[in-house]
Amino acid sequence: MSYELWISFRYLISRRKEKFISIISFISIMGVALGVTALIVVLAVMSGFDNDLREKIVGTNSHIIIEKEGGITDYNAVVAEINKIPHVKASSPFINGQALIRQDEQVLGVVLRGIDPAREKDVTNIQKYLESGTIEVKKDTVLIGKELSLKLGLKIGDAISLISAADPKPKSFKIAGIFNSGMFEYDMNLVFTNLEGAQNFYNTGNMAGGIGVRVDDVNKADNIKKDVQEKIGFDYWVRSWSELNKNLFSALKLEKITMFIILALIVVVACFNIASTLIMMVMEKTKDIGILKSIGADNKSIRKIFMLDGFLIGFAGTVLGAIGGFGISYLLKTYQFIKLPKDIYYIDRLPVNLEMGDAITVIAAAMIISLLSTLYPSWQAAKMEPVEALRYE
Repeated sequence: MSYELWISFRYLISRRKEKFISIISFISIMGVALGVTALIVVLAVMSGFDNDLREKIVGTNSHIIIEKEGGITDYNAVVAEINKIPHVKASSPFINGQALIRQDEQVLGVVLRGIDPAREKDVTNIQKYLESGTIEVKKDTVLIGKELSLKLGLKIGDAISLISAADPKPKSFKIAGIFNSGMFEYDMNLVFTNLEGAQNFYNTGNMAGGIGVRVDDVNKADNIKKDVQEKIGFDYWVRSWSELNKNLFSALKLEKITMFIILALIVVVACFNIASTLIMMVMEKTKDIGILKSIGADNKSIRKIFMLDGFLIGFAGTVLGAIGGFGISYLLKTYQFIKLPKDIYYIDRLPVNLEMGDAITVIAAAMIISLLSTLYPSWQAAKMEPVEALRYE
C-alpha cells in the first residue's frame, strides 16, 4: 500500500471513533449510493417496459405487414411466394375492421380481425396466449380477449352480436375461445374470427386486407422487409413492426434518456457533497499538508491523497448503490408485488429488465463524476506552501 493511499484512508476515519467513517463522509457515500440505486432501478424498469411492449406487440401482430390499396384478392398466391423468401418462417392473410359488439344493454367498439387459424398460429403467438377454448374459429365463432370477457361477463359458448358499418343488421357469433396476451389494449379491444366469416361480415368478397409475415429474427425484420418488397413488387405496401410502432418506441427511448439525466442529478449533487467534504478536509489538514511537504512530499502526492479520498467515497457509494439497485431490481422482477392499472399502462405488472450495459453506464458515470469532484479540492491542497501551511495553526 502506498503512503498516499494509507493517509487517504486515515483521513476518512473519525478521530474519536476510528472504526467508523466520519459522519460527513458517510452522508457523501449514502448520497452517491442513493443516486446510483435510483438510476439502476429506473433504467431497469424503463427497459422492462420497452421489452414487454415489444414482446406483446410482436406476439399479437406480425413481424412484417403487407397491404395493398383495395385489398389483396390473390392472397393465397402471394402467401406462397412470400414463404419462398429466405428467413421467412410463415405468412398468413387477415382482415382488420371496426365493429360494435352488443351484449345485453352494453355496446362496445372493437377491432374484428379475420384470420386463417391454421396459418395464424405460425405467424403470431395467439396459440400461446390462448387461455381456454380453441383458436380454430369458424365463420360463425369468435376468439375474444380476457378483459373483454370480464367486462361483458362472457364465457365460452355464449353468443354475442356484432354490427359493422357495411351492414347495420346484427350478426350473431358464438365464443369459441378466450385469449390473454397480458396487454390490456389487445385483450379488451381485439376479437378474432375466421377469415371467411370476416369477409362475409364486411361484405368484401374473397379478399384479404393484408398479409402478416413471421421471420426467423425479429431484429432483422427491416432488412428482410426489403427482400419481400422486391419479391412481390411495389404495388404492395410492406412495413416492419418497428415502422408501425416507431413513435411509441421513440417516445420510450426519449423517456429513458430523460429519466437518466434527471436522476443523474442526484449523483451530481452527492458529488458536490464530496467536494465540500474534501474542501473542509483540506482546511482541517492544513498543518498535515505543511508537514508532508516539509519532509519531501511533492504537489502530485498531495493531489493524489485528496483525489484518493474522493475516489474512496465515490467508490464506496457506487458499490453500495449497485448492490441496492441490483437487489431491488431482482426483487421487483422475481416477486412482481407492484401492480399497475391495466387501462392506463396497458400491462398489469411492473416489468423489470436489468441490462448490464445500462448498469455499467451508471457505475462508470458515478465514478467519473466522483473523480471530477475531487479536482478543485486536491488542487487547492497541492498549491499550499509548506511555510504558510505550518503557520496556519
